Amino acid sequence: MDLPVSLRRFRRNADGVAAVEFALIAAPFFALLFAILETALVFMAQQALQTATTETARLIMTGQAQNQNMTASQFQQALCTNATTLFSCSGLYVNVQTFTSFSSMTQMNPLQNGTFVTSNMNFMPGGPGEIVLVQAFYQWPVWLAPLGFNLSNMSGDSRLLMATAVFRNEPY
Repeated sequence: MDLPVSLRRFRRNADGVAAVEFALIAAPFFALLFAILETALVFMAQQALQTATTETARLIMTGQAQNQNMTASQFQQALCTNATTLFSCSGLYVNVQTFTSFSSMTQMNPLQNGTFVTSNMNFMPGGPGEIVLVQAFYQWPVWLAPLGFNLSNMSGDSRLLMATAVFRNEPY
């Protein structure tokens, strides 16, 4: 069966093939690109929070926070100062607890049914030689969820970032 001349000419014509092929793969390509970028941003924010928490926890470990009678809000402000500009200071929360041994330590989980609860936050920096757990929390907004890829673990399209430092206070 021979095709008419006009159909044979249409079949051989390659004008616009690249545009059509790009149109077919553009949506999955950009969705994957945005998912990679958002994941990288969340990892970077998590690492920035962990670094700031580790640096700020040294105030307690060396006894500076105790000698200055630092309050929870002052410690939270010190954490915000050590954190990068990625975070809003009003969104940073700190939980500081002391324990008698490392094996008896339990971390506080501020999520209850996907909602962030701040009523259980403590600030007990302890004394010389005591074991201290410092936890910092931040609700990071998650903007995109392409192809069903969603990083949020809280209600309101947010991801709870948590940083932890565990140490024994120095004999200051």
